[in-house]
Amino acid sequence: MSTAPRTTASRRQVLAGGGAAAAIAFTGAFSELFAGTAAARGHHGYGPLVPDPDGLLDLPKGFRYRVLSREGEPLRSGEGPVPSNHDGMAALQGRNGRIHLVRNHENRHTARIGVPTVEGLTYDPAAKGGCTSLELDGRNKVLGERVAIAGTAVNCAGGPTPWRTWLTCEENEDKAGTNGYTKDHGFIFEVDGADPRRTGAVPLTAMGRFQHEAIAVDPKSGIVYETEDAFDKPFGLFYRFLPEKPLGGTGSLRAGGELEAMRVPGVPDLSAVRETGTSFDRIEWVPVPDPLAKETPIRLQDFGPRGITHAQKLEGCYWGGSSVYFVSSFARRDEGSAGDHYGQVWRYEPKKRRLTLVVIFGPDTDIQLPGESPDNICLAADGGLMVCEDGGGAQHVLGVTRRGEVYAMARGRQNIGSPEEPEWGEFAGVTFSPDGSTMYVNCYTPGTTFAVTGPWC
Repeated sequence: MSTAPRTTASRRQVLAGGGAAAAIAFTGAFSELFAGTAAARGHHGYGPLVPDPDGLLDLPKGFRYRVLSREGEPLRSGEGPVPSNHDGMAALQGRNGRIHLVRNHENRHTARIGVPTVEGLTYDPAAKGGCTSLELDGRNKVLGERVAIAGTAVNCAGGPTPWRTWLTCEENEDKAGTNGYTKDHGFIFEVDGADPRRTGAVPLTAMGRFQHEAIAVDPKSGIVYETEDAFDKPFGLFYRFLPEKPLGGTGSLRAGGELEAMRVPGVPDLSAVRETGTSFDRIEWVPVPDPLAKETPIRLQDFGPRGITHAQKLEGCYWGGSSVYFVSSFARRDEGSAGDHYGQVWRYEPKKRRLTLVVIFGPDTDIQLPGESPDNICLAADGGLMVCEDGGGAQHVLGVTRRGEVYAMARGRQNIGSPEEPEWGEFAGVTFSPDGSTMYVNCYTPGTTFAVTGPWC
């Protein structure tokens, strides 16, 4: 069994760009991400960002935005105010050209505005997290806005399913009796944005109880890949869930299955890998001893004498081509990681059982983002990639072309009264409409959902 890493491609120098833009070249492995998509733009994005006179969202010339929803405004359903902390999101195709925009609210027990509790849609009345769902017409007019699930905790990201539902993830593992909660947390819940009562508020317990971040579903096998964003050492794991009824449609994941964690032989911490293009063959998947973590968090459980592979800040996760991609936003030695970086993107090929470091950003590499900490990511309508930053200072949605060129697509401003010293709002939940005509994105705080239209191509 060969477990030695190998370098499959060389890196290229960063090409300095204007403003927040820069161009980088990814390895060949990254190109499959765009398989089956439209041709990407052949230049450095859509041009420089134009300051927004209303002080909310800077975009390139020719693009415009619409505010769909803001924290504290009344939900159109009359169930209460729009909750705080807008995070992960998906745009799901509905009937008659309508779109159901399902939005997470990463609310802890201290949140300013919790998700209103609704009978039949509430898991734990003491928890303030959950999802809301916006119904839009083809022109992004809001037709409705309602609670989709309530009583969950710290709903960070998640991912769409092939049958057009949303899997919302609790980035929390508090048990009943902690922080006032009446039930255990740390689960995934399925949400039907068109008809939330079809899915209710049922935890998918077989998928594990831990600090979930995001998921991606293999559309052929039905295997669900899961990231864990654990805050302290030994940090999180990368998982896969083998469902008993794969691709069975809404509710099929309730039938259960087996949860496994990824082991990279000889690599206890992914942050130790420094060379873009480094690959590991014959990745192992180890059954999780106790998926419900009744006594011990999964990442601390006994995976045998060879241990298990950890990584700091495992966040975004998505499916592209024939591979699953996942992101480590950053790693810091002074917090317990084996190495320092400002972001890694990893690619796992199930058929080859191969894991490859697609790209690594700073601080000591020749590839760097204008800012730091890539978080939520999605495929763009033009065949590229959109990345939300999660760091300090100015916050951007960054585009990446198929050729590996990085450009600024949006910059958030949330302080109209002081344009010289704006309060930069973290972006989250970037996603596109099914027809590719609109980019939807959230500002985390104050919670704001935007629809961005323009000359996408």
